[in-house]
Amino acid sequence: MPWQPFSHCWRNNTVRRRWAAWLLALSLCPAFHAAAQASAGDQRTALAQHLSATLAQTQSFDDVFDAQVWLVDMQGRLASWIPDLEARLALLRLIHAQATQAGVSPELVLAIIDVESDFDRFAISVAGAQGFMQVMPFWKDEIGRPEDNLTDPHTNLRYGCQILAFYIARADGNLSEALAAYNGSSGSSVYPRKVRAAWQTHWKITPLDW
Repeated sequence: MPWQPFSHCWRNNTVRRRWAAWLLALSLCPAFHAAAQASAGDQRTALAQHLSATLAQTQSFDDVFDAQVWLVDMQGRLASWIPDLEARLALLRLIHAQATQAGVSPELVLAIIDVESDFDRFAISVAGAQGFMQVMPFWKDEIGRPEDNLTDPHTNLRYGCQILAFYIARADGNLSEALAAYNGSSGSSVYPRKVRAAWQTHWKITPLDW
């Protein structure tokens, strides 16, 4: 059977029902819902609790076929950043798995990595944020995991995707608000615009509700 674009696959009702069921289950999770509804003053504590509850979970794919269709599409787009085919497929598998498990768009995660680190796993910002998704290292101590290595792709993506999921839920799905919070620039539209531009230019498959 020939490969088909991911956008075609997404129009399949079975695929859409699986995603809808996953997101519904996420929204009904008491711990996650409570964290997402926390007041601004309790945000750091709520996010720490969310990370503690989710980082130990095992990763899984609900539909391996869908993941492979996505990989075929995305690996071509990523080639200008990572020339080696096996290296970029390995990274894309991690991104797809961690984003899907966290309930966030894998394409949005790619756009964030594009803006944050230009796909440099060893990137460190002036503020000390590390890795692909520029995770602040204080979170390791906050949740009692000081041994975690944020330059390790799996670890960095796990933290980053769960932090992003928390902020999206807290913002009731408003991606611009969630992205500003993720970047530590709440109230500013500069960072969300950068991520949206990267998404539209390189990573867009299906629409996102901006």
